[in-house]
Amino acid sequence: MSFEYIREIPSPEEIRASIPLPRELAKVKEERDGELRAIFQKESDRFFLVIGPCSADNEDAVCEYVSRLARLQDEVKERLLLIPRIYTNKPRTTGEGYKGMVHQPDPHKKPNMVEGINAIRNMHIRTLRESNLSAADEMLYPGNLPYLQDLLSYVAIGARSVENQQHRLTVSGMTVPAGMKNPTSGDVSVMLNSIYAGQQSHIFIYNRWEVKTSGNPYTHAILRGALDPYGRNIPNYHYESLLSVARAYMERTLNCPLIVVDTNHSNSNKDYREQPRIGMEIMQSRKYNPLLRDMIKGLMVESYLVEGAQTIGENIYGKSITDACLGWKETADFVKRLAEAA
Repeated sequence: MSFEYIREIPSPEEIRASIPLPRELAKVKEERDGELRAIFQKESDRFFLVIGPCSADNEDAVCEYVSRLARLQDEVKERLLLIPRIYTNKPRTTGEGYKGMVHQPDPHKKPNMVEGINAIRNMHIRTLRESNLSAADEMLYPGNLPYLQDLLSYVAIGARSVENQQHRLTVSGMTVPAGMKNPTSGDVSVMLNSIYAGQQSHIFIYNRWEVKTSGNPYTHAILRGALDPYGRNIPNYHYESLLSVARAYMERTLNCPLIVVDTNHSNSNKDYREQPRIGMEIMQSRKYNPLLRDMIKGLMVESYLVEGAQTIGENIYGKSITDACLGWKETADFVKRLAEAA
């Protein structure tokens, strides 16, 4: 019962020096950050989507997906801002299973964290170069953020991490929007407390440093549905739920009150095919109620090149090896419908 020290992980400074972000791509990312920031500051009435595979497991497939997304972005740019979902860490409820590219850059081989960190940084830079779309990732491990923070335009905090003190404090030092999911219990007060914590300044220990953060005004809510005590899914995307959360949100003293709705997970009863229907219902709710239109500014959608999911050994290019996703045709149709409704 002990730790086996396998290898020392290079520092974020060493990794960024060995795999630098080219200056021209840093400028692209900065411009994208400005576009998203304008939505949060209500200077733009565009709607945004964090969209892509459940987990980024194959660099070539992810890059092909994001390149297709870039062409779609050109078609809907007046109404929508598309942010590729490139999630390189995968939380596992039981601790078993594929934990993401940062653990296993090749799902068929044993974990290698050093290779994984290099792989995810290379992939994010490649997708940015080939698409001019900066991406979102989930912050499963706060200490890993510096390896990618110069590349990300959006960060999500998962339902099982949102109550964790280190996640909340780390968010307070970010300069890009960070979405706090409601916990699996569905407790809205937990999510709102997490948002408040992320928006405040803090002093704490981070990666062997005593640090002070400025607070992140773009910390906001993500609704992903919940589970009851018997493990049954409870959606929170319906009109009444959205209005209840919006009113509770407005009772708090919070910057940039903004809601993103996750169309999969417990909201879809884990049926990926329901995502377009759910998304269009949310757009209808926004149209009906001015408060919801003002606060609900984005959706999270799980989609990939091939619909559904597969086991790791099947080796179907562009098909998820974790949660099932929409296929590309259904994705493109859905995004175009959202643009018309936004």
